[in-house]
Amino acid sequence: MRNFELLDTVKVDTDSGVITLSTQGDITGHPVVALRREGGYIALSASYGPLEIALRPRFQELSRVLARLQPVEGLQTTRQIGTGQAYLAVGLRPDGVLLLRPTIVADATGHLGFNLSLSDAARKTLFDWLPVGADA
Repeated sequence: MRNFELLDTVKVDTDSGVITLSTQGDITGHPVVALRREGGYIALSASYGPLEIALRPRFQELSRVLARLQPVEGLQTTRQIGTGQAYLAVGLRPDGVLLLRPTIVADATGHLGFNLSLSDAARKTLFDWLPVGADA
C-alpha cells in the first residue's frame, strides 16, 4: 500500500510565476512541489529533503488530463502524463483530494517516485493557477 503525504499549503509568487505546494508548518525535510509555466511546458519540481524529481510535462496534456479526471473509489492513480521513463501519475479521490506520483523509471528493475496528495483547497488553487482546461 502506498503512503501519500498531504500537501495543504499553497503559495503563488506572481513575480516569478511559481506556485509552491507544501505542508503546513516547518517545511524543512518535508515534501514540496513547485511548478512554473515555461512556454508549452510546465516545469515541475518535487522534492523531499535533498531528493528531487524534476519533470517537464506538456502544458496542454497536463491541463487536459486534469480537466478530465473523474473521482474513482479504490483506484489511486488513473492517468499518466509524460513518457514510460518519466511521468506524473494523477488520480482524483471522491473527497476532492488530488493524488500526484512524480516518477522516474530506471528500467524493469525499479523506479523512484513520490506519493503526494493535494488537499481539495490546494487542488482548486492549482487548477485555477494552471488554469485546468485552458487551450493556451
